[in-house]
Amino acid sequence: MPKTRSQKEKALTDFSAKLKEAKSAVFVNFENLKVKEIEELRKNCRQEGVDYLVTKKTLMKIALKKAGLAVKPEVFDKSAAAVFGINDEAAPARIVQTFAKTHEALNVFGGILEGKFVGREKILELAKLPSREELLAKVLGSIKAPVSGFVNVLAGNLRGLVGVLSAIKESK
Repeated sequence: MPKTRSQKEKALTDFSAKLKEAKSAVFVNFENLKVKEIEELRKNCRQEGVDYLVTKKTLMKIALKKAGLAVKPEVFDKSAAAVFGINDEAAPARIVQTFAKTHEALNVFGGILEGKFVGREKILELAKLPSREELLAKVLGSIKAPVSGFVNVLAGNLRGLVGVLSAIKESK
């Protein structure tokens, strides 16, 4: 059954709101996926706090045009879904790429990063980045390392002193 004009307008406003709210978006072709596989992808997205939205291609084009994003019309030549990253820019690309490894029917064809449309190659590069939490842990470890080393050096002097004193005690 065709959608009414009000339903299309609501879908357009929903998609536009997601575009404005998201730090990044990845567009995928889900044409040859089974319903069960799509539900698995949606579940993976929910677990990571990422939104998965399927909208008509024409509505996507209109929303992208309203957002001021120049996208070539041939980009949206097949069924398309958008995966939006609200908190983490790399999360949508990472989730989609991980899912595409086991499901070859899922095809990434582009995305939005820093307010610009980027191609498949940039999305695949983005997927290789570690998560935000991993990066924060690495930074924290880098900050903590010199302090830990300094504490170990100071403790080494104390251990040496205790060792000398215990050797003197044993010799007497």
